[in-house]
Amino acid sequence: MNVYFQYFITQKPTTMLEINFMAVLVAVVANFILGFLWYTPIFGKAWGKEMGHDPNEKPKSSDMMRGLLFMVIGNFLMAYVFAHNIAAWSFVPDMENMSATGNILNSAIFTWLGFYLPGELGGTVWEKKSWKLFFINTGYHLASLLVVATILILWK
Repeated sequence: MNVYFQYFITQKPTTMLEINFMAVLVAVVANFILGFLWYTPIFGKAWGKEMGHDPNEKPKSSDMMRGLLFMVIGNFLMAYVFAHNIAAWSFVPDMENMSATGNILNSAIFTWLGFYLPGELGGTVWEKKSWKLFFINTGYHLASLLVVATILILWK
């Protein structure tokens, strides 16, 4: 067995990550509201057109409920994992000296650059999605991360 791997699996954590579950739940609700606003009144028509949806066709209520349920589950997973990432950054030396605004921007922008933007770029190029759809979706992901990071960082 690799010596480094053995060291890490035998060590007991000395510090536990502290996650504010109420902040996570509020972030889930805020992200849900942002998603509704982003993909309905703000960019709904443009997004629907780019996705090839017929604007006169209304989805079945069962499809809407399933979509909303999965959106809530996805929002929870994103907020919960993001809360862990933000808490883990607190172990970096001098992080406590960074302002809340700097922490929010670093958390959101670096997560967006490393995890969301590459996937959307690949989807745009390989799946031949439009650049307009790319900007709508990546804009939402960045706004979402900023909203969630703000709640998680300010509500400690």
